[in-house]
Amino acid sequence: MSRRPRDEPSSSYSSAQKRHNPGVAGGGYGAQQAYSEDQIQSMHVADHYSARTNQSLEERENSPIIHLKKLNNWIKSVLVQLYTRPGDRVLDLACGKGGDLIKWDKARVGYYVGVDIAEGSIKDCMTRFNGDSDQQRRKKFSFPARLICADCYETRLDKYLSEDAPFDICSCQFAMHYSWSTEARARQALANISALLRPGGTFIGTMPDANVIIKRLRETEAMEFGNSVYCITFGEEYAEKKFPASRPFGIKYKFHLEDAVDCPEWVVPFHLFKLLAEEYDLELVLMKNFHEFVNEYLQKPDFADLMRRLGALGDGRDKSTLSQDEWEVSYLYLAFVLRKRGAAPSQRRVGNTSRGKTFLAEEDIEVLSI
Repeated sequence: MSRRPRDEPSSSYSSAQKRHNPGVAGGGYGAQQAYSEDQIQSMHVADHYSARTNQSLEERENSPIIHLKKLNNWIKSVLVQLYTRPGDRVLDLACGKGGDLIKWDKARVGYYVGVDIAEGSIKDCMTRFNGDSDQQRRKKFSFPARLICADCYETRLDKYLSEDAPFDICSCQFAMHYSWSTEARARQALANISALLRPGGTFIGTMPDANVIIKRLRETEAMEFGNSVYCITFGEEYAEKKFPASRPFGIKYKFHLEDAVDCPEWVVPFHLFKLLAEEYDLELVLMKNFHEFVNEYLQKPDFADLMRRLGALGDGRDKSTLSQDEWEVSYLYLAFVLRKRGAAPSQRRVGNTSRGKTFLAEEDIEVLSI
């Protein structure tokens, strides 16, 4: 894999400032500094996802949360279908093992750049893109791609991806909350997205629903809650179960989800996420808890048919229907869509996709070190 030096860090900005230049974020870390605590925790998260092996189709179907996974895939598919046009240039932040590549292919996108902190996941994404995965049961993907191993919440990406930008759509699925450990990381994430999206471009994503999580915590006498497939645990520092709006970053909890997640996560108060995004010219278009999202979009015939084909809600038989415990987990999440201010250009950019390839070797993966 090719290794590229990280761009020079930007200067620090305080939260008191009202406006920020999109593409410039605060709290940069110099290369000469030791890793901070939040960087170390980010590495632990990366190690957790890198260590997860690709499951065979049989193993996947035997997962205790298989219908939840299918439901999540349905929600992501609906977002992609609603907001993607043929030929779009896609920036997939926290792309993981490339589980959404097929969704982008079905949307007939023109170019794809995937970024993830976990080196093992990026390698798996490359394997899936090349059609070498056991799960790959389709023709080769129709778009060129570029894969980058980097912490997109620490690394400034606007200069590095200047030849690829602007992107029409950015996606960050089940990962934006990892940026919320510090204000600097949250700002760098939004700065990257804003700088790389075209005016009128769309940012789609999914993340934990802080309102639901805090409500569930306050409903129990203990510091943890869950069911047969998940458990959320808060530290004793939150024993009073109060979370002042003046300290919205770094509210950590431990999240365990069977056959999926076992690592620290951070609460993201969505109303504050919305306000911070507005500082980077990203305006809210949609925010719905997963239950509301499912109930609304299942009313549309095309999406109802997709749900049946995916088998997420099954056919009413006990062994093929989303369990109550899985449905409860889905209530912990929300879907959101933001749009970058400004009018879309009258003419779409016709690809300079020369940096993307239709087949990727391991040395094509670019590693941006902190």
